[in-house]
Amino acid sequence: MPLYSIDAARLTGRIRELGEIGRDPQGQLTRLAGSDNDRAGRDRLVAWIKAAGLDVVIDRIGNIFGVWRDASSADAEPIMLGSHIDTVINAGIYDGCYGVLAALEVIETLTERGVTPARPIVVAAFTNEEGVRFAPDMLGSLVYAGGLSVETALATVGTDGSVLSDELERIGYAGAVEPGFLKPHAYVELHIEQGPVLEREGMAIGAVENLQGISWQRVTIDGVANHAGTTPMAMRRDAGLAAARVGLFLREWIDRSNAPSVATIGTMRFEPNAINVIPSRAVFAVDLRDPDEDRLQALEAALSDFLARVGREEGVEISVERLARFQPVAFDQHIVAAIEASAKARDLKSRRMTSGAGHDAQMIARIAPAAMIFVPSREGISHNPREHTEPADLVAGANVLLDVVERMVGSGWKGR
Repeated sequence: MPLYSIDAARLTGRIRELGEIGRDPQGQLTRLAGSDNDRAGRDRLVAWIKAAGLDVVIDRIGNIFGVWRDASSADAEPIMLGSHIDTVINAGIYDGCYGVLAALEVIETLTERGVTPARPIVVAAFTNEEGVRFAPDMLGSLVYAGGLSVETALATVGTDGSVLSDELERIGYAGAVEPGFLKPHAYVELHIEQGPVLEREGMAIGAVENLQGISWQRVTIDGVANHAGTTPMAMRRDAGLAAARVGLFLREWIDRSNAPSVATIGTMRFEPNAINVIPSRAVFAVDLRDPDEDRLQALEAALSDFLARVGREEGVEISVERLARFQPVAFDQHIVAAIEASAKARDLKSRRMTSGAGHDAQMIARIAPAAMIFVPSREGISHNPREHTEPADLVAGANVLLDVVERMVGSGWKGR
């Protein structure tokens, strides 16, 4: 089978154009879910989908779908491709957006070549993948896969006090279709790696075979505020000190375990937050990840035991709220092998790998065979305006996606 290529200029041009939507006067890019900037990005994406001749469908949680159906295969389960276009605060231009725009590019390339697929192909842009404004992250795909009811998700209150259902209505993306209206035959997500492995090893393509489990918890420690100069160290009930001990414990526990687990305390807030007052309260978020469920549970248990211990030793009260919990995901080996085969046919170096970040693919994997394709991220940087992937790598990844989709839409593809 001859190896065709997507339109490199069209793909990279759209990535740059979408990357300009949502910039503030200082040039920072932020498109939080349900915001005015999100609406502007969605509007641009929908315009491109319509221009490609696809049917646009929006479900109740705001997920956007561009559907390419041929009359002879309209009733078959579709191949679904995609990612998300919402961003973090002060973001780069590739995270999520690359996967959505490359999916659209693949469909356009196939239509321009006159391909008649044996089943429909759908480009999906899922709502609130980042979870910055509304928790949890990957919310749109989680609802689509049936892991959270649409009513519960729509009632989610954002960090600014807004309600997701109100914001979707306000920006014009509260659809009428029930999430899950299309059951994918398979799902493939193309994404930048957001890590340093591919670049460091000189690899062009990552065939992602599994994805780490994620545990998010909010920890609240209540002590007693007191004068920083007059209260002896041994007589303090210092919420700040207890919080610091938790961070140190997690690092030391993982170092001793010699496991690939990772732990992060990414947010922390003290009260009364004054330089000369012992903190009466510390509130912080703990992010635990591991590709093995047993190890992740062991890390969660170790944290729970340590919180009880530090509460006794420091004389503080500790409460824990679970924010999100997702098990590790093993992706479909047939799709992973197809990714590797395409890379080899195109003379692209590839390797199998684990995704350290959460993605919509892990949710859709609950209802269909799924896998991911990674391309290199310069210096492993993401969620940052310095996020960058070379145009040649972007095109290479999109071409691999094209090959995999061509194989899947052939009548002989069985998957698992």
